[in-house]
Amino acid sequence: MKFDTPAGTNPIDQLKVIGQPLDRIDGPRKTTGTATYAHEWHDAFPKPAYGYVVGAGIGKGRIASMDLTAAEHAPGVLAIVTAANAGPLVKGDFNTAKLLGGPDIQHYHQAVAVVVAETFEQARAAAQLVRVQYNRGGGAYDLHKAKAGAQVPKEPKPDSAVGDFDGAFAKAPVTIDETYTTPDQSHAMMEPHASIAAWEGDKLTVWTANQMINWGRGDVAKTLGIPRENVRLISPYIGGGFGGKLFVRCDAVLAALGARACGRPVKIALPRPLMANNTTHRPATIQRIRMGATRDGKITAIGHESWSGDLPGGGPENAIQQTRLLYAGANRMTRTRLAVLDLPEGNAMRAPGEAPGLMALEIAMDEMAEKLGLDPVEFRILNDTQVDPEDPKRPFSQRQLNECLRQGAQRFGWSQRPKAPGERRDGRWLVGMGVAAGFRNNLTMKSAARVRLDRTGLVTVETDMTDIGTGTYTIIAQTAAEMMGVPIDRVVVRLGDSSFPVSAGSGGQWGANSSTAGVYAACQKLRQAIATKLGFNAEEATFADGRIQVGGRDIPLAQAGEGGDVVAEDVMEFGDLGKKYQQSTFAAHFAEVGVDIATGESRVRRMLAVCAAGRILNPKQARSQVIGAMTMGIGAALSEELVVDKRLGFFVNHDLAGYEVPVHADVPHQEVIFLDEADPMSSPMKAKGVGELGICGVSAAIANAIHNATGIRVREYPITLDKLLAKLPVLA
Repeated sequence: MKFDTPAGTNPIDQLKVIGQPLDRIDGPRKTTGTATYAHEWHDAFPKPAYGYVVGAGIGKGRIASMDLTAAEHAPGVLAIVTAANAGPLVKGDFNTAKLLGGPDIQHYHQAVAVVVAETFEQARAAAQLVRVQYNRGGGAYDLHKAKAGAQVPKEPKPDSAVGDFDGAFAKAPVTIDETYTTPDQSHAMMEPHASIAAWEGDKLTVWTANQMINWGRGDVAKTLGIPRENVRLISPYIGGGFGGKLFVRCDAVLAALGARACGRPVKIALPRPLMANNTTHRPATIQRIRMGATRDGKITAIGHESWSGDLPGGGPENAIQQTRLLYAGANRMTRTRLAVLDLPEGNAMRAPGEAPGLMALEIAMDEMAEKLGLDPVEFRILNDTQVDPEDPKRPFSQRQLNECLRQGAQRFGWSQRPKAPGERRDGRWLVGMGVAAGFRNNLTMKSAARVRLDRTGLVTVETDMTDIGTGTYTIIAQTAAEMMGVPIDRVVVRLGDSSFPVSAGSGGQWGANSSTAGVYAACQKLRQAIATKLGFNAEEATFADGRIQVGGRDIPLAQAGEGGDVVAEDVMEFGDLGKKYQQSTFAAHFAEVGVDIATGESRVRRMLAVCAAGRILNPKQARSQVIGAMTMGIGAALSEELVVDKRLGFFVNHDLAGYEVPVHADVPHQEVIFLDEADPMSSPMKAKGVGELGICGVSAAIANAIHNATGIRVREYPITLDKLLAKLPVLA
C-alpha cells in the first residue's frame, strides 16, 4: 500500500480500541519475569559458553604485542578471538569504527579480544590475564581545541541561508550573541548491550538487544562476510535503548565469532564501562546563537552555528535543525561544523539534534525576551509561523505550538511567575518558573507486517518491529483489533524477529506511526481476503464484535478461518506528502525550580508538558514515554556529563556511580496534556510520535527557571551548583 494522498475516514477513526488508555498487553510477562531479554534465553540451547570483551587501554595508537598465554591456560577457557585469528572482517554500514580493533586502535575501549569460557566468572578472570602492549599515538580529545579545524560535514546541505542574515542582524535594534555548550552524554539504559550467538552449520542466529532488526541483520552479515539470508536476529524485548541500540555493537559480532571458535552458543553482555566507552554516546556541542529583533519583539534575523566532533568518517550532532523551522524571521542562517575527535563514536541519542539544539535555542529565546521586556511565552507566540520559514509556500500540516503554550501557561499558573529574577523565596529556596518550546520532526519509514486469522477467530500479527519499553506490542494489537473488529485479547503480537516482515524499527520517533501503518496495510489486505472468501463485497463490509456484516448477512469472523488460516502481508510505503507539507510535532514545557540560596543545589519542584503530536494511539503509554523523557531532561539540565580525560581520551565516569542520572527523589510531580489532534498528512493512523518530543526543550525550561529564581544565566550544561554558588545573593 502506498500512502500518497491525505488520509480520509477509515476504520481507525472508530476509536473503539485505538486512542484508548489500555494497559500493556506485555505487562504480565514483564512483571512476572517471563519476558525474554537478550541475555536470558536460558532454555534455547544447552550449555552456553560466556564471552568477556577486552577493551583497548589507549585512546589512539597501535597494538605492539598481545600475549594470550596465561589467559589461554586459565581455568575453563575455550577460545580467545582477536583480530589476528578472527578471519576477514568488514566494517558494517552503521558503525564508524571497527567492532573488533587491532592492530590499529581507533578509540578507548575498542574491543581487541573476547575470551570465551565455561562460566562468566572464568571468562572475566581470564580476560584480566590478556597482556597487551601498545604504541600510544597522539589523539584529539578536546572539542574546544579541535573547533578551529572543524570542517563542513559531508552530509547533504549541512548549512542553510535565507535572506541577508548578516545585514539584518547588524541593523536590528535589539540583538543577542551568545555561546552555549552541551556535554557528552551516555544513554545509560538499564539493560546492557547483550547478545547470544549460535551457529547451525553456516546459519547464524543472534539473540540481541537491538532496536533496528533489519539494519542489524545486514551489518552482522556484512561484517562476518556471510550471506544475509544466513543470519537471523531475534529481539522481542529490549530493556531501554534511547538510540544506543540502533546499531549492532561488538557484543553481537564477538558472540558470533566466539561461538564459531568454540563450537558452542556464546553469551556476551557488555559491562557498564564498555557501554560508555565502547558503544555510542551523544556528542558534546558548542553552539553560537545570534538573534536580532524589532523593539516590539518580531525576530528579523536568526543565526545558529553548531560544532561537534566524531571519529574520522563519523557525522555531526545536527543541533541547528529545529532552528530552521521553529520560529518566523525573514533572514536566517544555520551552519554545522564537524571536528575530528578520537573519542568513542558519537551518534544518535534520544531526539538527536533537537534535544541539544533546543537546550541552546530556548535559552536564547528567553534571553531575547528579557532584553525586549516581553513575557517569554508571549515572545514565542509572537514569532509563530504556520509555514516553513525557509520555504513559505510549504505549510505545516498541523502546527499547534501556540495552543500548547497558552494551555500550558494557564494550567501551570504562569501568571504567578516572578516578573523579576530572585523575587520569590520559600524559606532558604529561591523559586522560579521557566518555559521552553519543544519541537521534533515527524519522520516516517517504510514498514511491513503479516496478519493471520485462524479458525478460532484469533488474529496474529508478525513484524520485525521492536519494543524498547515503549508499548509497541500494545499499539500494534490495538491497530489490528480496530481494523479487524475483534477485542484486543483476541490479538497475538509477535515482534523482533528478522524472519518476520521488515518494519520501520524503533528510532527517530518514527516507530509507532510507521509500524502501525504497516499493520493497517496488512489488515486492509486481510479484510479483503476474508470478505472474498465469505462472498462479501469488502468495500461494503463492516468488521465489528468478531463478525463481518453486509446488509442482512452477519457471519462470525472465525468462519473464514475454517479449512485453513487466512493470511495477508503488505507494506506501507510513504509518498511525497512529507515534502509538500512540513510535518512536525510540538510541545510547551514548563518547570518550577527551587535553588538553595546557601548551597546552590537546584531542585525541580513540578513540571508540565503540553504536546501536539497527531493522534495519540494509547494515552497511557504515551504519557509514560513523555514523563520518562522529561526525567531525562532533568538529568541533562542538572547532572549528566561524560567527563573526558583529555590526556588519554576516555570517559572517566563510565558507570552509574559516576555518571549521575536522576533518581526518584529528583523527580517531582509531572503532568502531561495531549492536544486533540489527528494529522491526515502523516499516515492512515493520523498519528506522529511523542517519544522524542518529550525531551525536547525540557532542559532549557529548567535552565530558564533557574535564571528566574536566581538571576544567574548559565549557558554551560549541566547546571551544577559550582556554576551558581559564587553568584548567589549574599546571605544576611
